[in-house]
Amino acid sequence: MKKILFLICLSQFAFAQTFKQVKDTAALKQRIEQMSKATNAIESDFTQEKNLSVLSEKVNSKGHFCFKKENMLRWEYTTPYKYLILINKDKIWIKDDKKTSKYDLNANKVFKEINDIMISCVQGTIFKSNKFRISYFENDKYYKLELTPLAAAMKESLKKINMYFDKNVTSVSKLDMIEPNDDYTTLEFINKKLNGALADNIFSIK
Repeated sequence: MKKILFLICLSQFAFAQTFKQVKDTAALKQRIEQMSKATNAIESDFTQEKNLSVLSEKVNSKGHFCFKKENMLRWEYTTPYKYLILINKDKIWIKDDKKTSKYDLNANKVFKEINDIMISCVQGTIFKSNKFRISYFENDKYYKLELTPLAAAMKESLKKINMYFDKNVTSVSKLDMIEPNDDYTTLEFINKKLNGALADNIFSIK
């Protein structure tokens, strides 16, 4: 009896995780675009789980992030190490325990590409990008956008991004970033606050 109950629960879980293609992609795009336009600021905790083929255990970390229009992002790891990434329009700062580095995004194509992906993923506008082929799926809990890079240079470091929205499409709930060797990183956003007041000075280092 216990075995039967376990199999029923397992099958229900598997069904809940199965994604099917979205029939009305135009309506979903419109909902995401409306959400993006209505979202001026996001503050959230996050958990990150990195799965590496060379390691038997997953690498877990936690942190806090803030986003503010236009083009301001604070990405701070707090556990198990401290690491900070700040983006403020055309400037980026990277700070660890030992040093702080500052870069001009306009002069560094790699950082600019990373910036564009990070901002558009958080804001939910990446579906407008012409750099990805996008497929749309859903299950009972999420809408999922599968983004496959088109440029050969990007394919060398990124196989696919999975972006998850809750069914109310209030914000991005989760991201999977999958590498060519199928190593992947999952980011989940929790304790989110939308459109709260965020001071500009938290997005720069003097």
